[in-house]
Parts: sequence; structure tokens; C-alpha cells
Amino acid sequence: MDGATTVEPASWISSAAVAFWRFWKLKFLGSVIFSGLFFVGYFALLKHPAHAVTTMPVLAIDRAIPFHPQAIWIYFSLWLYLEMVPALLVTKRELWSYILVLIVMVSVAFVIFFLWPTQVPDFSTDWTDHTGYTWLKRTDAAGNACPSLHVAFAVFTARWLHVLLRRFRAGPFWLFFNWAWSFAIIYSTLATRQHVAIDVLAGGALGALAAALHLNWMAPRDSAVP
Repeated sequence: MDGATTVEPASWISSAAVAFWRFWKLKFLGSVIFSGLFFVGYFALLKHPAHAVTTMPVLAIDRAIPFHPQAIWIYFSLWLYLEMVPALLVTKRELWSYILVLIVMVSVAFVIFFLWPTQVPDFSTDWTDHTGYTWLKRTDAAGNACPSLHVAFAVFTARWLHVLLRRFRAGPFWLFFNWAWSFAIIYSTLATRQHVAIDVLAGGALGALAAALHLNWMAPRDSAVP
């Protein structure tokens, strides 16, 4: 119209790339510090339980889901998945509040781990036959079981990433992919015998509650949050 050149809107991936580079140094530093402090606290509680360790009960659903060695790679993918949300945040207020809520969520789990140490039962699996499991079992030892922070992180990330994908107007495929990745990680915690169903339910509740409270708190302050 009027000789003006029509400019096609940028794809959502281009917008996401811009968000990725915004405050990238702060995001990188925050991720490194959070991860370092998390693993120090996690392994301290794992290796030095303050009370008798409770073995979690096995339910019918745990017996129904077979051991799946290849699921270990999905299990490990959480640590990439977890970085998706902070990478796409575009304001310092969102970024700091996101980190704060993660810290609160982890702190709640750590208090539970301290007061009520738990572990998964011995499934009598020869881990040496499967790539990656020897290292995993030597380091993680399937303790700090309930609630599963793996699941809590996956649920919390899925809910927030759904909001961000909608904000960037990503298509239905990416919304589906987000939730599929989250559910795959949740499944992997059972398929790798790192957790049992009760751990998953508790972790899912913790992650969902943290996400709901955080997004509800953010909504009146940021109309961009659906």
C-alpha cells in the first residue's frame, strides 16, 4: 500500500535467538552458580543422611514399566532441558524471580531429604552391562528419592516453557514437543530405576505447585505471561 514494502514478521525462532543472547553472561553465570551449589547440597545430603534412610515402596505401575537402558540419555537430557527457560527470558526481573523460585523449590526438597532421607529399592540389576549406569549409580546412588527433583524440574520447566513458546507464537508442534520432552524425562526416571512412582508423583506436585504460584505471581505484573 502507498508503495510501502511489506515486511514479513520474523519467525519465532529468530525472536527466541534474540532472547537467548539477551543477558547471556548473566544467564551463563547464574546457571553455573546454581548448578554448583545444587550439586554440593544434593550430594552432601545423599552421602551423609542425618536420619535412617527409608526405602520407598514399589507399586504395580513400577512393576509394569520395564527397565529400559537407553532411557538413560533421556534422563540426562534434563540438564539441557532445564536451561531452556532462563535462556529465553528477556527481563532481569523474570530471570531473577525464576532463579529465586528454583532455589525455593530445591530448598523445600532439601529440607525433606534432610528430615526424611529416602532411597529406591534394590532392583537387582547388573548395571555394569549398561553404558553410563556404573557412573550414575556410583555418584547418584538412587538416594534423595522422594520427591524426585528430576521430575519437579521437568514439570516446572514444561509449564514455563509452554508460556514462553506461546509468547513467541511458536506453532503447535513445538508446544507438543515441549510437553513430550518433559513426559519422556519423567518416564525415564522410572525406566532407569532411579525413582519409583511415589517419588514421581511427589516431584510432579512440587514442580506444578512452584510453577503455578510463580506464574500467578508474575501475571499481574507482566501482561505477556498467558
